[in-house]
Amino acid sequence: MIVIMFLMINTLNKIHSYFLLKMNSITIKQANIFTTLFIFIFTIVFAYLLIIENYNDYERTLVSQKSIHEHVLSAEEEYLQTQKKLKSLLIKNTIAIATLAFILFAIMLGLYKIFNTLIQKDMQAFLEFFKDTAHNEQVLNPNAIFFKEFKTMVGYANNMVDTISEQKRTLKELNLSLEDKVKEKTADLILINKNLEREKIFSQELLVSQKEFLRYTVHETNTPLSVILTSIELFVMKNQKDRQLSKIEAAVKNIFNIYDDLSYLVKKDQIEYPKIAIEIDLYLRSRLDFFTEVAELSKISFVYKQEVKDLFIYFNETKLQRIIDNTITNAIKYTLANEDVEVCLKRVGSFVDISLGSKSKEIKNKDKIFNSFYREEKHQEGFGIGLRLVKNICNEEDVQISLDSSDEKTIFTYRFKMMGE
Repeated sequence: MIVIMFLMINTLNKIHSYFLLKMNSITIKQANIFTTLFIFIFTIVFAYLLIIENYNDYERTLVSQKSIHEHVLSAEEEYLQTQKKLKSLLIKNTIAIATLAFILFAIMLGLYKIFNTLIQKDMQAFLEFFKDTAHNEQVLNPNAIFFKEFKTMVGYANNMVDTISEQKRTLKELNLSLEDKVKEKTADLILINKNLEREKIFSQELLVSQKEFLRYTVHETNTPLSVILTSIELFVMKNQKDRQLSKIEAAVKNIFNIYDDLSYLVKKDQIEYPKIAIEIDLYLRSRLDFFTEVAELSKISFVYKQEVKDLFIYFNETKLQRIIDNTITNAIKYTLANEDVEVCLKRVGSFVDISLGSKSKEIKNKDKIFNSFYREEKHQEGFGIGLRLVKNICNEEDVQISLDSSDEKTIFTYRFKMMGE
């Protein structure tokens, strides 16, 4: 009997533990119902086992009494009385066991309900605490908690609230400080922006004034230069040209080249430059003739080599003049004294190549030679804008440039697309 009860209790405990572990999302109310059912079933089983054991004792007693009196006929009446007494005792014992079992059940259930109510009270206090703390940062009163373990949790929870509150205050102060700094920086940026706007307007006005001044200067320079060149030509027709007059003429032609560069820079964004058919041989000869006087004063000679005649390119004459004139003046400026400037004209497939080469100092920075205001030799005169202007025109008109420079020779080559190809 005791072994059977032990096995039943152990089995019920395992069933109870298994369901509680598996049902990990169970509510307290569901757990209460489940535990109450478990206690009730346990009580029923306990009472049933006691009643069965009591009934077995009754059967065994009857059997023993019957074996004692089975050979004595006068004892039958005594046996029946004994049987009635045992039945009465069985009923009383059964009722007593059932009553005791249900009293035990009631006591266990009452104690369970009391402790469960206390646990629910503590849990409800925690629930309300976490719900309200999210908005008003209140702390939980330890006196409102019954169990000691929960009181310990109250201390941790209140420390957590204090830490979060302190961090929130720190973040709020930091945020206010950042807002002040942002406002301060914004005000500084607004002031800087206003200053930049004023400087931009001033720069634009200055640039407009500079362009107007340059335009006016270029326009006014053309007339006296033309008068000077015309007067020199008239004087040479009547009188013999001397060295001093040749210097004047060369200087005026150099000024004319600078004038033409400035005039192009001023007008290039305002007017269109139409293309025409240009016989490149005749054009090269005319520009070399124009600069011959300048070259001779620098003790330099032009050597013109032509492989093919009647080569035409479709190009704008003003842009072509800027390419050729700046390359010629650059060659005159940097060619060593008593050396020749070789000018070659040849056809390469569907292209026309014009090259100017002479003996000069090696160009060390080939990539920078076409930059604005760059001069390989600082002591040479000039603004350093001629080759940059040439580079821009070549990029616009898809003209290929190649530069080969060494101690022996420096050669600039320009490749134009031949007309009709």
